[in-house]
Amino acid sequence: MNMARVGEQCGVARDGRASVLRYVSAGVLLLGAWVAGAAAALTYPLPPADTDVIGEIRIIEADRSDTLLDLGRSYGIGYEEMRRANPDVDVWLPGEGTEIVIPTRFVLPDAPREGLVINLAEMRLYYYPPADEDGRRTVETYPISVGRMDWTTPLGETRIVAKEENPYWYPPESIREEARAEGRELPKAVPPGPQNPLGRHKMRLDIPGGAYLIHGTNNPLGIGMRVTHGCVRMFPEDVESLFERLPVNTAVRIVNQPVKAGWVAGTLFVETHPILPPEAEELTAPVQPPALQTAVEALAGVVLRGSARVDHERLGQAVRAASGMPVAVSREASSSFAATSPVLAGSGDPLE
Repeated sequence: MNMARVGEQCGVARDGRASVLRYVSAGVLLLGAWVAGAAAALTYPLPPADTDVIGEIRIIEADRSDTLLDLGRSYGIGYEEMRRANPDVDVWLPGEGTEIVIPTRFVLPDAPREGLVINLAEMRLYYYPPADEDGRRTVETYPISVGRMDWTTPLGETRIVAKEENPYWYPPESIREEARAEGRELPKAVPPGPQNPLGRHKMRLDIPGGAYLIHGTNNPLGIGMRVTHGCVRMFPEDVESLFERLPVNTAVRIVNQPVKAGWVAGTLFVETHPILPPEAEELTAPVQPPALQTAVEALAGVVLRGSARVDHERLGQAVRAASGMPVAVSREASSSFAATSPVLAGSGDPLE
């Protein structure tokens, strides 16, 4: 596995980026479990090997006091996911009665369905727990923050080698120098508590230098953005849930798949996420869609598993939109799965 910079890199980051659908079920088989309040756990039955799409896209109506960030956290969705799904909605003041898209539908990453799989491009973590006593398996998915371009999160296979509750944070000199350049002075050690950027839980990955962690945060507004110094940051309630269940030596695969492709109910889908120019300043540069060739390569790995033919016009539209939501691209797709994603009014309750 490649290594970016050594030292315990996680912590202070610039969380400052400023700122449709009603779903037709059509036989898609999986429902998410939602917990009211701040905590959210998107949990789905693990589909068979020939099925790659889980969940539903939801439509809810905002209350007067809602923000996109609050709603996203309630449904287990990060900042960028909510912003791309609702491009015409004010992040901080959607307005009472405004319809809000909750993009809780996903194509599973192209990776073994075991342990943890982290897809940097979509800023999302997937956990495949062991089977229960009856042999049933599930998949859980969580929004995350990942490394900025100049502090990239390494790719490859690794594992959890240590876990710590109420950790200290020891910012490396490179981060302290960065803070000084911005007019801030960081201490050599930050004790546990509300000022600790690691939150209350950290899990160390087996990457050379010991620098990379999965951890919580004292600033949940940044979840779902590229803002960390290479670590994987989660909502406090999400990392706590995993911390309590993941043993040391749990396998972790870190991938970068801006385009995912897969099947459900005989329909072929792609899910496309924007990329950033490698030379760009992370928080100010415009995002851009991935190359069409990237989508073609993603489709090549799954298209022969079904009989549907690819609608190249739909595929091009999906790549250019880079909405982060699965879009049907097979010619035989029913109107329920058209590229414009027609939707059906709903209560917003994922368990209906």
